[in-house]
Amino acid sequence: MSKDLENEILAPVPLHINVVEGASDAVFGEITGSGPNYRAIGWKGTAIGLGVLSIPVAFDALGIIPGVISLIVIAGITTWSDYIIGVFKLQHREVYGIDDVGQLLMGRPGRILFGTAFCLWWIFVAGSGMLGISIGLNAVSSHATCTAVYVSVAAIVAFSFASIQTLGRISWLAWIGLFCILASILIVTTAVGIQGRPSVAPKGAVWVSDYRVVGKSSFTDSVSAISTIIFAYAGTPAFFSIASEMHDPTHYNRALILCQSVVTSFYLAIGIVIYYYCGSHVSSPALGSAGPIVKKVSYGFALPGLLVSLMIFVHITGKYIFVRILKGSRHLTSNTAKHWIIWLGCTFGVTIIAYIIASAIPVFGDLVSLVGAFLGTPMCFQPMGGMWLYDNWSKRKGHRTMKWNLMVCWSIFVILAGFFLMAAGTYGSAISIMNSYRGTGGSTAWTCADNS
Repeated sequence: MSKDLENEILAPVPLHINVVEGASDAVFGEITGSGPNYRAIGWKGTAIGLGVLSIPVAFDALGIIPGVISLIVIAGITTWSDYIIGVFKLQHREVYGIDDVGQLLMGRPGRILFGTAFCLWWIFVAGSGMLGISIGLNAVSSHATCTAVYVSVAAIVAFSFASIQTLGRISWLAWIGLFCILASILIVTTAVGIQGRPSVAPKGAVWVSDYRVVGKSSFTDSVSAISTIIFAYAGTPAFFSIASEMHDPTHYNRALILCQSVVTSFYLAIGIVIYYYCGSHVSSPALGSAGPIVKKVSYGFALPGLLVSLMIFVHITGKYIFVRILKGSRHLTSNTAKHWIIWLGCTFGVTIIAYIIASAIPVFGDLVSLVGAFLGTPMCFQPMGGMWLYDNWSKRKGHRTMKWNLMVCWSIFVILAGFFLMAAGTYGSAISIMNSYRGTGGSTAWTCADNS
């Protein structure tokens, strides 16, 4: 690559860029006044990070010290992965999703493999979101109706809001969602700290938390817990869509640093405090750990955040499929009948499949662990190691620096670690799900029972 071309690719976008009618984008094509402007999301609306509800349960399996170490390591790897996405996007402007990366790394088979994994990942995440909302509605209403009805309500609301066309129009809701989730978990954290005991602890005796500095769980339980932490950080694939729809891509790293630093701080603080006071009696999700009254209050705050998260999960998946179907067509950015039929069909299809998953695997912890292991690692580890090698491997022909050698080793380590965690975590999660079904005789699927 010539120096002039390199400078052109890496040149920053003007700070106050406005995408106007007639402008052209490497992904969306010509932006017209008659259609949606997909390049309209700012850096503040980009900083989205949720997943804290599963951290205390993971610490229960691992112990505080291994849990904190695992969380920090996974935070470091995923932050690097998110950073590589921003660098790769600036050097390959035509990249919209992870399937484009697969095309560059492995040709058409890579596009199919990565694209399928991406869709499955977000659909499963949306399913876990619907399940979380059904738990919240059960908690707030004292199980006023069948759980299957609450899952359906979550699906309907998600489809309605996710069908808003651009991230720029809904990204402000992420602030509301983030505030609600953090408020709810802080309520529970404060309550268990004041009470000094979890709500399900044995009554009539002095309570001493049975938290462990180092856990004594089996290999399958431990690797399932690590998969749960990966799930909490596995918003990485969304950064492709976000980087593509930011009106100023030079603010990408600002959003990345804000997102990762805030969520990591809260994950550590809340995970440690709740597990310290609750020990093995911590609930999954964690909002049920402080008793029925606090549970109602905390879920009352959390429900808007859970709904916003679900809406974004469905939107991102539907948008990905929509762009793939209409890329290169005038219907992509024009308000034609074909545009709307395909767009609504994409979001509706994603919602229906996620609903089926949420109803078929109605155990929050098991579903989160399975998704994190089987689909989270291939979305957050292996591709990013490959992306760095793709852009930098050719430098081996010149003078190899120590930095280059270290980055090669690091990229290979990330790839291998991803494959190991995917295989081991999927095995552990599958065993847990089978044990759950064996214990209930399979009656938990599409159940009316209270799951809160």
